[in-house]
Amino acid sequence: MGNVDIDLFKPELVFFDFEATDRFEFFKKMEAVLLEGGYIKDTWYDAITTREKNFPTGLQFETISVALPHVDPEHLVKPYIAVIRPKDPVVFEGMAGIGGDIPAELIVNLGLTEHAEGQVAVLQALMGVFLDAGAVEDIRAQTTPEGMVATMRRLCA
Repeated sequence: MGNVDIDLFKPELVFFDFEATDRFEFFKKMEAVLLEGGYIKDTWYDAITTREKNFPTGLQFETISVALPHVDPEHLVKPYIAVIRPKDPVVFEGMAGIGGDIPAELIVNLGLTEHAEGQVAVLQALMGVFLDAGAVEDIRAQTTPEGMVATMRRLCA
């Protein structure tokens, strides 16, 4: 793939059994984690919820449903990629006019300080991963933050 800075995958940003009733509660809980880690500015929550309403990020692949929420660089302190496997799927709207509800089983929250071209390249790389049934199986098999980081780095390298 080569378009992803794989060092942005870190164990401290991998969450299993994350509980959220909807995407707005999800963003509120992520805001607390990301603020504590020094990753985001206090404008992040409003920016990501507004962006999600205007440009939904849910995607249904053959073997997994995901959401790839992201925010503009001016709301970040430092770049990150958070990988979250919620306890129960969190509903996101379908991306790019697909519409409908996508119950996301995996959420990859991108906080990239690169501009649009960089974000598009990372989104394309991740989509390639989620189109690969074997890669999805590898991701689903992970039970530790370290294992998830190693898997995502390998798949996105």
